[in-house]
Amino acid sequence: MIIHQFYDTGLAHASYAIISQGKMAIIDPARNPQPYYDFCAEHGAELIAVIETHPHADFVSSHLEIHQQTGATIYVSKLVGAAYPHQTFDDGDCIDLGDISLKAVNTPGHSPDSICIIAEDEMSAHKVIFTGDTLFVGDVGRPDLRESAGNITAKKEELARQMYHSTREKLMTLPEDMIVYPAHGPGSLCGKNMSPDLHSTIGRELRENYALQLMDELTFVNLLTNDQPFVPRYFGFDVDLNKQGAAAFGDAVKAIPHVKPNELIDGILIIDIRFEKQFKHGHIRGSINLQNGDKFETWLGSIVNPEESFYLVAHNEAELNIVMEKTAKIGYEQNIKGVMLIPENGLQRSSDLDLDYFRRNPGDYTIVDIRNDNEVKDTPIFANAIHIPLPELRDRIAEIPTDKPIIVHCAAGYRSAAGSSIIAAETDLNAVYDLGEAIVSFVD
Repeated sequence: MIIHQFYDTGLAHASYAIISQGKMAIIDPARNPQPYYDFCAEHGAELIAVIETHPHADFVSSHLEIHQQTGATIYVSKLVGAAYPHQTFDDGDCIDLGDISLKAVNTPGHSPDSICIIAEDEMSAHKVIFTGDTLFVGDVGRPDLRESAGNITAKKEELARQMYHSTREKLMTLPEDMIVYPAHGPGSLCGKNMSPDLHSTIGRELRENYALQLMDELTFVNLLTNDQPFVPRYFGFDVDLNKQGAAAFGDAVKAIPHVKPNELIDGILIIDIRFEKQFKHGHIRGSINLQNGDKFETWLGSIVNPEESFYLVAHNEAELNIVMEKTAKIGYEQNIKGVMLIPENGLQRSSDLDLDYFRRNPGDYTIVDIRNDNEVKDTPIFANAIHIPLPELRDRIAEIPTDKPIIVHCAAGYRSAAGSSIIAAETDLNAVYDLGEAIVSFVD
């Protein structure tokens, strides 16, 4: 049995290929199927199965495209209500893959339709479990993403209770030496306390995972429903898109139009993906600066609504190509009105902050803290700051007074570049400043 983990750092997403006797299955594939095809060809295998542990909220899966291109059967729980061709895969169901067996285990909790997959050989000597978003290294899946999305909706408290029973009655009873392969690692918003490790064992999780310790159901529910990270705007959209099945990745990206500056339509959001220094030196009036970084996809889907059109602006074609593919990972490629290179003329320059003056006279400014709630709670910085998390900023601009110059900060500078540009674009004020990386000098 060959098991290979494919890991997307930007989305903290792990998918898997399993090969036995020339037959291959994929679990929770990413939007671009090419790496799986390459791996299959490298091993001379035949791709026969694609398994979805649930309709994912944080990325778009290529399960339908893989089925259409290879004929591989898609397996998913009957509870998903999948609109694409599939075979149901629930408790008691098995897939024969060479000399191993893949067994479904229904584990509701993160979602009502979550499953895990146990892989074992004929002698049951080698056992692993692919836990999807049910069990992570050091954590379990959050229960608050299916209150208004998917075939079955449920309140977070109900799903937390289901997670309590799924972990206690199904996962915690497995052999302690069973290897655990989850669908996410640290940085994913599908949990709140993930370890840097990308695989584990049942025994280790029994010892170290806070959610698997001895406690009653009510304590577990309260623990799991409190202090979860924010929910990006695109999560519900991706659940429903994955339930339907997405268009082919390559075709979707190729269909994105290229435009020229004189073709821009007023009133449509412009996202400039260049580094903040390039943006501040000169940008299209009204554009916002969302830099092409490790978490670009997450922040794009946290700031922009699923039904909202936008333009992408970059410094060169290579950057445009990278970001178009990143955008497609969350299904937002269909929202792109057009992509273009930054023009040479007609650009607006951002205001420069006199940092020394701000240090001496912070009261002369309106300070906007765009960090997440838990960050502000754990590390307060400016006592008089207005706190509006970045994902909420576009909806709450009216809460920011405009009688003073405005300074925006986050924890390290990436988000404040976006936040300051959003406020400047929405208010048309010249005196909007990004504190940037200098914020670290204000933290005790």
